[in-house]
Amino acid sequence: MEKYIYLLWGQKGQDKEERRNQLLQDVASQLLGAGAERLTMYIVDRDSAVKSAAPFHPGERICAEVALWSNDGAQLESWERCFQTAGFRPAGYHVDEFIYTEYGGNRYSGCRDWPDGQRSPGIVAVTLMERPKRLTRAEWIRRWHGRQSPLSEEMQPRSRYIRNVVIKPVTPGSWPLEGIVEEAWPSARHITNPFVFYGAGRNPIRLLWNMMRMLRSVNRFLDMHRIRTTNTSEYILRS
Repeated sequence: MEKYIYLLWGQKGQDKEERRNQLLQDVASQLLGAGAERLTMYIVDRDSAVKSAAPFHPGERICAEVALWSNDGAQLESWERCFQTAGFRPAGYHVDEFIYTEYGGNRYSGCRDWPDGQRSPGIVAVTLMERPKRLTRAEWIRRWHGRQSPLSEEMQPRSRYIRNVVIKPVTPGSWPLEGIVEEAWPSARHITNPFVFYGAGRNPIRLLWNMMRMLRSVNRFLDMHRIRTTNTSEYILRS
């Protein structure tokens, strides 16, 4: 089954709860009716309105990410029209999904035990990544998958970590992304408290050391000023 990700930008001034309900009810129903085999939504709402300890860079932020799976991808035009009719500006991507850590895969989370449609515990950070021109695609992926992923898994208290490598855009004019990351954190505290976020316990020296290690690793495969991270609530609507 192939995975597709649509990044959504909404109307200015739209109420977050109204937008969440629109996505979870009307839009989700239409997507499933249009052939989505699996569906997960990551939505910016009141429950995800927390400030991360990660560096923040200004710029337009998505209001949602929608992940869909299909056996043939024949529904792409229907999905795009669905988003547009609902008032969203979509950017779609065909991706390869690499799950580094699943729920229950480490000490920070038990296996998933909540039903489809219920909000997942914690916060999911969606990060959009561009490949710097100084790196080949193969070297970029090697540094991301071979260095950054193990380092962040060792250091940070994530409950789930999914890496999506972009194969190609599927909507006209899509931002030239090559990676989209979905990182689940057990609670808001795990991303707002820098000592917890960087796995430093209560040790300020370890905090500084871990921050430097992380910064050095990220700088090896990304341009920091081009990274965009958005905190969301995860809804697995059909698994």
